[in-house]
Amino acid sequence: MNLDLITDTPEVKETGVKTMRAAILTAPQNIQIKEVPLPEPGPTQVRIKMEGCGLCASNIPVWQGREWFSYPVAAGNPGHEGWGVVDAIGADVTEVAVGERVAAITYNAYAEYDLSEADAVIKLPATLAGIPFPGEPLGCAINIFKRSDIQAGQIVAILGIGFLGALLVQLAEYAGARVIALSQRDFSLDMAEAAGADEIVKLDDHYQIIEKVKSLTNGKFCERVIECTGKEWPLNLAGELTAERGKLIIAGFHQDGMRSVNVQLWNWRGLDVINAHERDPKIYLSGMQEAVEAVETGRMNPQPLYTHTFPLENISEAFQMLQNRPDGFMKALIKF
Repeated sequence: MNLDLITDTPEVKETGVKTMRAAILTAPQNIQIKEVPLPEPGPTQVRIKMEGCGLCASNIPVWQGREWFSYPVAAGNPGHEGWGVVDAIGADVTEVAVGERVAAITYNAYAEYDLSEADAVIKLPATLAGIPFPGEPLGCAINIFKRSDIQAGQIVAILGIGFLGALLVQLAEYAGARVIALSQRDFSLDMAEAAGADEIVKLDDHYQIIEKVKSLTNGKFCERVIECTGKEWPLNLAGELTAERGKLIIAGFHQDGMRSVNVQLWNWRGLDVINAHERDPKIYLSGMQEAVEAVETGRMNPQPLYTHTFPLENISEAFQMLQNRPDGFMKALIKF
């Protein structure tokens, strides 16, 4: 891996540090670790000394390369699942102090330091000391769960048991729902069972799956179906598994083109179709804050789902694993 050093940088008074290491995606599937200037917080910002950052499946397109991306991308981008300790604050910041451990909405967290607006930070309690906390995906799981309106006694199907799907299994089970987990990988189905799924179904034959779920639900299908794969076939399958007047929740990130869906079926069954992606930063933060409580109380337990940890120098290997998803892989973290 190429290491390019940039040393002509301003002095940082708080720590004496002038530069930091950051991953820079210089071309598709080519990441270099470089020394870059340490970012200085603006008046309303905080600087976070990162403890770690999760890898998100939404990063795969920029890693693989698409015609609409330009390279190199900004240092540390597209890391957005970071947590760490505040080491510097802007002149107007009063709500966050240096030394506080936080998770935050940031966008360049594949680096030793990143900046965040002070109002885009949540504080992590002492009860979570030493525990990884990629706040953005944990908050995302909470927000999707809330949009799903899952109630005790309902039958809930969750398609795609990766990190997000497994968290939703935990949350739905805790809420008192009966959960059917569907996934292609045997390992993922095992993780779904460990997370509390009542039934597991392999994603293989379209019509056999429909008949299996129909049998498990006495012909009624599922009041709630959450699609987490981001793929067209499972999205259409999800509609088939949703009961009349049920809710189909799209949680997967559909980012690779148009989708053909069976609107006739959705219309006939009177389905509520919910796109559960949030865009309001305040809602993101609310979900992240609730995720703190959910982890503290055991309503959500992400620890067994952090299956792989890499130092920053091995981030290319981490991306390859995220792309290929070998047996045993669920969630990768970059640790500093």
